[in-house]
Amino acid sequence: MRKLQQDMDLTQILFSLMFILLMIVACFWVVQPFILGFAWASMVVIATWPLMIKLQALLWGRRTLAIIAMTLILLLLFIIPVALLVNSLIDNIGPVVAWATSGDVHLPQLRWLTDVPLIGDKLYSSYHMLLNGGGSALIAKVQPYVGRTTGFFVSQAGHFGRFLLHLGLMLLFSALLYWRGEQVGNGIRHFAFRLAARRGDAAVLLAGQAIRAVALGVVVTALVQGVLGGIGLALSGIPYATLLTVLMILFCLVQAGPLPVLVPAVIWLYWSGDTTWGTVLLVWSCVVGTLDNVLRPVLIRMGADLPMILILSGVIGGLVAFGMIGLFIGPVVLAVSYRLVSVWMHEAPMPDEDPQEVVEELAEHEEEVKQSNHAQ
Repeated sequence: MRKLQQDMDLTQILFSLMFILLMIVACFWVVQPFILGFAWASMVVIATWPLMIKLQALLWGRRTLAIIAMTLILLLLFIIPVALLVNSLIDNIGPVVAWATSGDVHLPQLRWLTDVPLIGDKLYSSYHMLLNGGGSALIAKVQPYVGRTTGFFVSQAGHFGRFLLHLGLMLLFSALLYWRGEQVGNGIRHFAFRLAARRGDAAVLLAGQAIRAVALGVVVTALVQGVLGGIGLALSGIPYATLLTVLMILFCLVQAGPLPVLVPAVIWLYWSGDTTWGTVLLVWSCVVGTLDNVLRPVLIRMGADLPMILILSGVIGGLVAFGMIGLFIGPVVLAVSYRLVSVWMHEAPMPDEDPQEVVEELAEHEEEVKQSNHAQ
């Protein structure tokens, strides 16, 4: 019988590794424009796969009809609203940038302070003493940096076009993954099993649970809170309600909640004399602000039980590392890694020995080693 496996020298091994690495880098270079869109589509499909299966059962078992329905749902509930919000953000930020860069920025006079009972006149006089003592000079010094900061945000508007491109790619890849979801899933499980046997297969399944938990617990909660808060702003007559809705969604995604936007809006309504709508928005803000305490834990536990500090770190770190898409990718990466490390740790039992006994045993062992060294 002929020997099939030949002996390989060191040079042949090195060149083989170099060729494999070169092919991997070349493949990533070719698919680089599609990586984020495909990753986003994978998270969307994994999170909504149970819904697609239910729709397929309702639509006489036709996968094509279910894919069309899911594509329309993503288009109507996700793509179009996000595109409109981004477009509104770009349109409405123009007056803010013009005001910040005009050089006419002045501290407000706050004449309404005189209406505060008992201490109003004193507050007003103290505030103007502060202005006269250097407030205008401070504004003059800060003005160039304000212009640079707003200019930076304007320069980032080009990233919104790339963001919309990734949205389109996400929709396309989502339809393809819905169509061949079982084959793609089995292929990934087969590859993982080839790498690490049953442990690799379990890692893939745990990763799917973590992705579903983050998608449901973070993104859905942020969208629900942001949209409900935006409805309250619009009904109350707050200007730039769409822009503030975008800001609320971003605050919710970074786990700051909608109150940093809703509370100033309530104060503004009371200050302008519209106490009726101010009270209505105040009650509505209490409902929307506490909604995440009920909704988020329920949704997260539908996928996997993950600590909130992990999700918070992933959202903020992903935003810094990858931009707006990182709001979704960051927590998923940390959640998947956490689940894998957690399962690996729990494969071994917890140490049941007393910590003091372990320390004493180590100290005795060190003493024995020292004595043996001295004896030699």
